[in-house]
Amino acid sequence: MRKTLVYGVAAALLTVAAVLTLAGWGDDTAKLPDWQALVLGLVQGFTELLPISSSGHLIIVPWLGDWTYLKEHESFNKTFDVALHLGTLVAVVAYFWHDLVGYVVAWFRSVGHRSIQTEDEKIAWVIVVASIPAALVGAALESFIEDHLGDPWQIAILIAVFALLLFWADKQPEEREIGDVSLKRGFLVGCAQTLALAPGVSRSGITITAGRFLGLSRDAAARLSFLLLVPIVLGAVLLKGYTDVLGGNLPSGWVGPFVVGTIASAGAGLLAIDWLLGYVRRHDYTVFVVYRLAVAVILALLIISGARDATF
Repeated sequence: MRKTLVYGVAAALLTVAAVLTLAGWGDDTAKLPDWQALVLGLVQGFTELLPISSSGHLIIVPWLGDWTYLKEHESFNKTFDVALHLGTLVAVVAYFWHDLVGYVVAWFRSVGHRSIQTEDEKIAWVIVVASIPAALVGAALESFIEDHLGDPWQIAILIAVFALLLFWADKQPEEREIGDVSLKRGFLVGCAQTLALAPGVSRSGITITAGRFLGLSRDAAARLSFLLLVPIVLGAVLLKGYTDVLGGNLPSGWVGPFVVGTIASAGAGLLAIDWLLGYVRRHDYTVFVVYRLAVAVILALLIISGARDATF
């Protein structure tokens, strides 16, 4: 998408989300208020696509604000999470629509002649191969992750540790572009992506880190990270949409926050993609390392001082 179109669509989406919130459309203050859904949608859109951990921020923000509704209502939380991820999926698909269509066509063409003959065919297979580890591990460990990971003290540790790892990786030379990624390297990035199932690691952060360790340029690492979001989030949205939405009953009070959160997430996601790609063409990832370390320090101080509980 061209920059003017990106910012125009993003502005329109964010305006719609804000207007719906101000109008109280579908709002039920006894459930999840529209204004909280708007905030969480913005958080999801920006943090899913920047290397700072969306899952961690979606826990930290309610923890800081003492918003307990989602924590206390698991079915609502799960379906709202589907809505937020749908928003960021829409943003990535819209932004990379031309590329994604080309890769899908190239993949089917490659399957048809049973070989990899072009750069687009190789990239398409890299995306497929890199998506397999996270899909398998996510399906196998989803319940364990939900039950044992995601407390603020854990997020503080992971957000700091993987900030330092990103800093180290970003010191590596820029030797390859996205078309130079082999299937083996793609699989290694996919294996690294499984770590992002733990809140605080960051899916985009760990895939960018792995890409930089493998010599990808900063722009190529970011682009690969965005492309890998599509099959992973699409699979999660379809699976959770079937099990938690179609296979269950939508919770009461869902209309306002689901619509507001999805629209806000899509608008913020478009801005995050365009900003990050423009930023890393001229700068390194240090600003994200500093941000993550600052967040970790703040979380630690809040917990140690007793201002907030270590768990949520």
